[in-house]
Amino acid sequence: MIVVSGSTLGEAWLGIARRILAEGSESTYDGLPIREVAHATLVVENPDPADAVIAVHADPERLAWMRANFVDHDLVAELGDARSYASRLFDYASTGVDQVQWVIDRLTVDPTSRSATITTFEPTIDTTYIPCVSMLDFWIPQGTLELVVYAHSIDFGSKGYGNLVQLAALQRQVAAALDRPVGSLTFIIKSAHIYATEFDYMRHVLADTP
Repeated sequence: MIVVSGSTLGEAWLGIARRILAEGSESTYDGLPIREVAHATLVVENPDPADAVIAVHADPERLAWMRANFVDHDLVAELGDARSYASRLFDYASTGVDQVQWVIDRLTVDPTSRSATITTFEPTIDTTYIPCVSMLDFWIPQGTLELVVYAHSIDFGSKGYGNLVQLAALQRQVAAALDRPVGSLTFIIKSAHIYATEFDYMRHVLADTP
């Protein structure tokens, strides 16, 4: 198990990318070569979506694509017309259930709840695409709103920083609705990997950011 701690989202992104390139095993995902580490956990103490490192080194188009995935309800063409994260979170399984509001309501009624837990996985609909981020667990253990997230796999070469930014933005949204300070963001990933096509890009970023 690998644990990467950082004060910011950018520190966590570069920290796990460095570990993947240095210690990862060669494998494949969807037929494409990757380097991966298993059972990685990122702990970000101050998850600010406006992260300076990500703003400088991330691909703006990829950031915009991930933002659209989290805020637009349109089907995602690049994922085989799968439902977006936004539709899964705010209209679960096309039932009209707003899971984010459900979390807010649950923690408003009981701030000590340990089960303000929601999912993006829609098993009766997801027959081909399985969302990478599948569980979001909110709680207020010490007065601040913390978020714990589980993903079966995350690509930290081209998409992982976008996931971190949007998860932090969602955490801030819930914290604001609850009138609570934002606490830590913990991201648990079964397969943290980088595609071979992104090796040079990530090595350049890491070399440019001591």
